[in-house]
Amino acid sequence: MSELRAGAAAVTIATEPEPEAPLRAAALVLDAGRRICLVCTDSIAIPPDIRAGIAEAVTTECGIAFDDQLVTATHTHHAPCTIDILGCHRDAGFCERLGQAAVEAVRRACAPLEPAEVCFAQSQEATVGTNSRYLLRDGSIAWYAYRWDEVVRPTGPSDPDLPVFAVKRQDGSMIGMAFNHSVHNIGVLAPGRLSPGFYGHVAQELERRHGGTALFLPGAFGSSHNTGAFGSTPNQHAVSPAECVHRVTEAVEWGLRMAEPLSLDPLVVLKRPFVFRVRAFDEAAEEAAVKRWSEHYLPANPEPNQAVFRAMRAEMAPVQGEERQTWLQVIRLGDVALVGVPAELFARLGLEIRRRSPFRWTYVVGLANDTLGYVGDREAYELGGYQLWAGWHSLSAPGTGEAMVEQALDMLREAAEQGA
Repeated sequence: MSELRAGAAAVTIATEPEPEAPLRAAALVLDAGRRICLVCTDSIAIPPDIRAGIAEAVTTECGIAFDDQLVTATHTHHAPCTIDILGCHRDAGFCERLGQAAVEAVRRACAPLEPAEVCFAQSQEATVGTNSRYLLRDGSIAWYAYRWDEVVRPTGPSDPDLPVFAVKRQDGSMIGMAFNHSVHNIGVLAPGRLSPGFYGHVAQELERRHGGTALFLPGAFGSSHNTGAFGSTPNQHAVSPAECVHRVTEAVEWGLRMAEPLSLDPLVVLKRPFVFRVRAFDEAAEEAAVKRWSEHYLPANPEPNQAVFRAMRAEMAPVQGEERQTWLQVIRLGDVALVGVPAELFARLGLEIRRRSPFRWTYVVGLANDTLGYVGDREAYELGGYQLWAGWHSLSAPGTGEAMVEQALDMLREAAEQGA
């Protein structure tokens, strides 16, 4: 195996209106005979045209093949909108700057690459988030504006594991870091301002402490949120955004202290097409589900919420059952495997990939290279709730998640065989 060389850089996307912390694109490049890059952007998602532009420019300007790029979003809910969804409209200027910043971050990370080693540890943070698909006393699944005394229990698991990667120079100084966790990136320190979210604050705090560039890679977070994100009455167990920053930072710090050198032999990258179908739906049943929820939890003005979902269904109706293609990706770093999925994958599905993987350490990276919105397990579709109401935010048919798991496992087995 060739000597590892690495580089990392971050580039600001937006400074106006003034955010509470910069919105950035950050890149980590590793070259051990094969050059790969990990890119994250402080955005809710990366639209397909911007993602394609990033891929083409990174290939042309930096010599990193499409298959060897993993590009994701931190899923902060506090940045300008990048996709037309749920009544929000794309900010074209922000999207353009996002693409430019992502390419520039990779370019800077590559110039030049330095001799390096990767250190790795698995940490954990189990208190900032939970499976947020709560069963409520009326039999519905929680979304927003419910009372905490109406909550019966979560309807699925969450994943508290937090892998930490430190990329260091030969003198021990930091080139870059990456960490991964499976909770929605919702929560700001100053309400009403743009923000990279609490995970973005963690990344920038780590840089202040250690130097280098830090990347947050979202996990299988589709069914998990900050404990206090949406209830209409106080949750006595809620963790504030500021406390989330502190707790996640300390979890990463523990990982950095415990991290040991990780051999990247072999370095294997697989990117494969994944075919799915746009979901079919019963319009009357979907209208009734949204109407029931809206009238119960937004009684003063239920119609706007219903109208948003009604409009999405009208747009989706002509393409029900249509076959579409996206990507799954596996990056093998020695004994560690990263599985890039193009979705807000539910924790149950992410844990299934991890449980059945042939690798000792396996982690899901959500919103990788595309987004299908929420992808749940079959049982979750049967339970219903906002995440799985029909709409562009929940594009794919039931069973897509299970098919994604099986193809990811096939790719993990292929990656394992390549190193045998």
